[in-house]
Amino acid sequence: MKKLTKVTSIVLATAMTVACLAGCGGNTSSADTFKIGGIGPITGGAAVYGQAVMNGAQIAVDEINAAGGINGHKIEYKFEDDEHDAEKSVNAYNSLMDWKMQILMGTVTSGPCIAVVDKTNADHVFQLTPSGTAPEAIAHDNAFRVCFSDPNQGTASAKYIGEHGLAKKVGIIYDSSDSYSSGITENFKNEAANQGIEVVSSEAFTADTKSDFSTHLQAAVDGGAELIFLPFYYSEASLVLTQAAQKDINVKFFGCDGLDGILALDGFDKSLAEGVMLLTPFSATSDDPQTKAFVDKYQEKYNEVPNQFAADAYDAIYIIKMAAEKANITPSMTNEEICNALMSAMTSIKYTGITGSDISWGADGEPNKAPIVVEIVNGEYSILK
Repeated sequence: MKKLTKVTSIVLATAMTVACLAGCGGNTSSADTFKIGGIGPITGGAAVYGQAVMNGAQIAVDEINAAGGINGHKIEYKFEDDEHDAEKSVNAYNSLMDWKMQILMGTVTSGPCIAVVDKTNADHVFQLTPSGTAPEAIAHDNAFRVCFSDPNQGTASAKYIGEHGLAKKVGIIYDSSDSYSSGITENFKNEAANQGIEVVSSEAFTADTKSDFSTHLQAAVDGGAELIFLPFYYSEASLVLTQAAQKDINVKFFGCDGLDGILALDGFDKSLAEGVMLLTPFSATSDDPQTKAFVDKYQEKYNEVPNQFAADAYDAIYIIKMAAEKANITPSMTNEEICNALMSAMTSIKYTGITGSDISWGADGEPNKAPIVVEIVNGEYSILK
């Protein structure tokens, strides 16, 4: 249950900020810099995501500081590892608050984000998650996101498959122990019915049973699936693709943003991902000048091609900058003052970056932007129309 609705909070934001100037408590920066924290997995099974977010945000911070900062104030940026674990994410948040964090760019994955958003709400800290897709990840008034939500991804995937005639019969493999995967699956099924798509199998696995997908694959084949939908993360997807090749299963595979990172997975044969399609807001092969500049900087600094998580984080920092300049905040303000001001500003800005054009936000914290679909061709993303 939210303490206030976003609509109510934003209407009151300006008045609250003025009132707080007369004597609100909360963290303030002792230096002339904004302290922006980040949280995500930089070790463990989801490390590809967290490392990408940490690195993408760092490039944006460096660019902004080199150009004079936010409202003339530089950014201090600190990223904490949570190993894709909710309890460790809360510990990381507490560490950042000891550091006097004023704004949180995070967390990276949905489960930890759900845990941390209760903390940021209680502490009046503005939170912008680059990639936490679960609806509950922005359950409170202080939280917004850059990426698509789980429901949007599930609906958009089914629409794309149906409208482009990719398949009439679809099998689904999903992680019932993960809110990201379950949320996408539920909405995919709802939209599949509208698209005339028959879901011939819907096979679940859990965090404890994610090594053998032979029965999941066979159920799809036995049902006559022309396409298998994979709404989960790249590490498990690599096993599915490997086992499908071993069983000589020849169907299309379609996933969401969780599959982004599979081409960078150590030990995975990239040829097994040939033809895989996924929903994403970003492609490193785009001809867009801003995207090309970011990709070049990322490759030069980190010696790898950035994925959408890096791009989401890069845009997240610039979105914070745009909202901060709209609200005219300063580091001397309390966290509550900064939070209220940014909440109000977020619903009145339009941002164009490397993950979308003319992105706007509603009072519910959700972004309004169009997805793109890519296909893996010769080990690279190719944008589909």
